[in-house]
Amino acid sequence: MEERKLKFAVLGTGFWANYQIPAWQELDGVELVAVYNRTRAKAAQIANRFDVPRVYDDAQALLDAEELDFVDIITDVDTHPHFTELAARRGVHVICQKPMAASLTQAQGMLSLCQQQGVQLYIHENFRWQAPLRALKRALAAGTIGAPFKARVSFCSAFPVFENQPFLAELDKFILTDVGSHVLDVCRFLFGEARSLYCLTKRVNPKIQGEDVANVLMEMESGLHCYAEMSYASILEKESFPQTLVLVEGERGSLHLTHDFELKITKKSGTESEVVEPVMYPWLDPDYAVVHSSIVDCNRDILRGLQGGTSEMTGADNFRTVQLVWASYESAATGQVMRWK
Repeated sequence: MEERKLKFAVLGTGFWANYQIPAWQELDGVELVAVYNRTRAKAAQIANRFDVPRVYDDAQALLDAEELDFVDIITDVDTHPHFTELAARRGVHVICQKPMAASLTQAQGMLSLCQQQGVQLYIHENFRWQAPLRALKRALAAGTIGAPFKARVSFCSAFPVFENQPFLAELDKFILTDVGSHVLDVCRFLFGEARSLYCLTKRVNPKIQGEDVANVLMEMESGLHCYAEMSYASILEKESFPQTLVLVEGERGSLHLTHDFELKITKKSGTESEVVEPVMYPWLDPDYAVVHSSIVDCNRDILRGLQGGTSEMTGADNFRTVQLVWASYESAATGQVMRWK
């Protein structure tokens, strides 16, 4: 017997909905039945593009009218708690874009509410699903370079991100919430949890409100030293956007994920390399290829959880990344090292 498709609605039809929706449509087992946007014309445009049958400009009306298994919230971060509450109180499972919320307290509230209401909360954190990063993780797990002791995770770019997402320039807190949510989650995915953290931030671009440079040094519970660097002010010899570059040093060698999806494995005997390219779906933007492609794999993992299996993308897991983001802000503000037992 064919498994029933899970019905869902998308809340928010801005920039990322143009990629989140077709990524869902790559998967069996789900059916998008409605979209919401506060500007009805924008919702109608997306619905027409992706053959979605119903359009709403009132989220409460949508949730009252539709029989849903889950919602996918693709709105500005300030609205995440509100839409999560609307869905959770109706017994509808929630998927929410990163960052989870605009504060640690709000994120904890979202997590607690979903637990109280008996609904599942997932955070769509797709960077760890990028094909090159999954390949690097497999090499680490296979013991290719022995026990790792030091790593650098880098997302440094001059890409004009504010042109297609102008709201980012208005955030009081920018790069740690926007990019740091990704980069610090990648650090956790690759190396486990942090024992301590020290952060420095800087604003280079005078036309934005928040910080556009952040550097975070962590000691992980394994003892590994992890340096996470992120910048949208870096004019470099080779533009890497939107790739996350990683160098890991181990007892028997090193792993280097560098430009153009090249993964290099270096030992005393020499260096071998392979290119781990993303799947080039017809709907993705080539400038964002490695990110957009990973959305499909992230959605597949969440769908597994919704169908009763296990998922990496739970709200409880992502809350640990949220804690690192806000600990980084506290460290930058106070000049102190943040420590966990």
